[in-house]
Amino acid sequence: MEFEDFKINVKRLYSEHIKFHLKRIFLCLILSILVAGSTSSIAWLLDPAVKKIFIDKNETLAWLIPIVIIFVFTAKGLSLYFARINLNIVGQRIAGELQKKIARSILFSDVQTLDGRHSGKYISNVQYDTSQVSHFVSTGVLNLMKDTFSVILLVGLMFYQNWKLASFAIFMIPLAGGLAKNLGKQVAKATTQASRLSGSLVTYLSDIFRGSKVIRVFQKEDIEKSNADNVITDLVNKNIKVAAIMMRATPIMEALTGIMIAGFIFFSGKLINSGELGINNFFSFLAAMMLAYQPVRSLATINMVAYQGAAASKRIFDIIDKPIKIKNESDLPDLKIDNCNIEFKDVNFKYEATKDRALNNISLLLKGGKISALVGKSGAGKSTIINLLPRFYDPQDGKILIDNQDIKKINLKSLRKNVSLVSQDVILFDDTIKNNIAYANSKASHAEIEEACKYAAADEFIKKLPNGYGTFVGENGVRLSGGQKQRISIARAILKKSPIILLDEATSSLDTESEKIVQNAINNLIKGRTTIVIAHRMSTIHSAHEIFVIKEGSILEKGSHEFLIKNSSEYKVLYQNQLK
Repeated sequence: MEFEDFKINVKRLYSEHIKFHLKRIFLCLILSILVAGSTSSIAWLLDPAVKKIFIDKNETLAWLIPIVIIFVFTAKGLSLYFARINLNIVGQRIAGELQKKIARSILFSDVQTLDGRHSGKYISNVQYDTSQVSHFVSTGVLNLMKDTFSVILLVGLMFYQNWKLASFAIFMIPLAGGLAKNLGKQVAKATTQASRLSGSLVTYLSDIFRGSKVIRVFQKEDIEKSNADNVITDLVNKNIKVAAIMMRATPIMEALTGIMIAGFIFFSGKLINSGELGINNFFSFLAAMMLAYQPVRSLATINMVAYQGAAASKRIFDIIDKPIKIKNESDLPDLKIDNCNIEFKDVNFKYEATKDRALNNISLLLKGGKISALVGKSGAGKSTIINLLPRFYDPQDGKILIDNQDIKKINLKSLRKNVSLVSQDVILFDDTIKNNIAYANSKASHAEIEEACKYAAADEFIKKLPNGYGTFVGENGVRLSGGQKQRISIARAILKKSPIILLDEATSSLDTESEKIVQNAINNLIKGRTTIVIAHRMSTIHSAHEIFVIKEGSILEKGSHEFLIKNSSEYKVLYQNQLK
């Protein structure tokens, strides 16, 4: 990260987050001054302690000065404690604010944006990068204030004791600053790479959790173990590199300190011999110099912490700043349902990751209250048509109308409020069955949920479960069978009571018995509603009022099942293949 980028990101971090916590930071500033004052007081007290106790043998000060020293150390400890507590609160809250922004970005981003980035990368941003920013705000800012004041006061004390020795001692400060600037850039680069590798690890772990059954059935445990070893080894090596860069300051600082102490002893000997420096001044100066060592060393690494935080904030801002192409605009009118006719007019669509169009000049009319079926080989464009209707994606050309209302010119929330989706990939949350169904309508009563489940042929099996509607389904419904998950999904759609139903291969992964049960549930769901069905199984679409045959993103033919069997060779082949 270049210095200009560093400044831009730190400035933005301040304007959008840090400045709202200035009261706590100001309190920490006061506490840091107390810490610095206590530290310099300890060095200053050695002057009278040596002179009055060891040279003048003053019995009163022999017990009074130690008591004062205890008091000073206690004040320092309490001040440092409360400063750390307050800045930790600031750091954690800023991390929480950034995590909320990332979550909002994920929730409101376009589906196409989310499809282009693995979920593991987002998890890494939420965990790794926000912790880097929190560390910068809490530890970095505290050390900057505390150590800066400590160095200023201790250097001032050294000049008060002897300006000649102090002039020599402060030579190490600009050297440490130059070292920090150089190492800071290296740390920022290394931590950016470490963040990327951390994202890769989370991505990999997510994949092996989701693909656990596939890994075992194909006996790829050893290969995946090797892959895991490689990913983790790369991350470990990168973290070692980051730590090594940060530790480079240690030998250089130690060498500088050695030079300073050696020079100090040499010059002090000369000044003591010439009578310019007393023994008590020597010990006080030595204490001040040694106490200044730690804050100077800390300040030498503060730049690295700052670069880490700035680099992490940049990665977070890149996500937050991602433009949202499809978003709700509250000033647009709500969708008004009349006959619920759906029309596609000359629609073209291409996914960002592909060269060829998924849809080519699609024009079709789906009549309200009727069942329209889309058939064709995999990749023909059926699911794309369904994904365009609730505006998961927007076409590059053409219009999609509902009762002659362009869906791009109506309120997005009102559009999606009128659409329900049931697909073969059922999404269930790690919650109770009741809450998963009520996701469609959080205000629904238990009686309404039960009624929806009866229509979905789900009530009977739910009541047989150990906790009934209060049974937790596990991650994505892992504790339920495919047919049970599908029926819960249908119950959720029934509870929503939307006039448009999208069925995307809703029964394709089920056995014959489960398919019959689910198909009956679907029949209850779609009564009197405008329904678009995608199915490979022809038995699912026999009852469709109109069937559209799609091939390579274009409408090839349309008509009833009987008409297409007689007149469409493409449909006939699809149908015969299913019978086989």
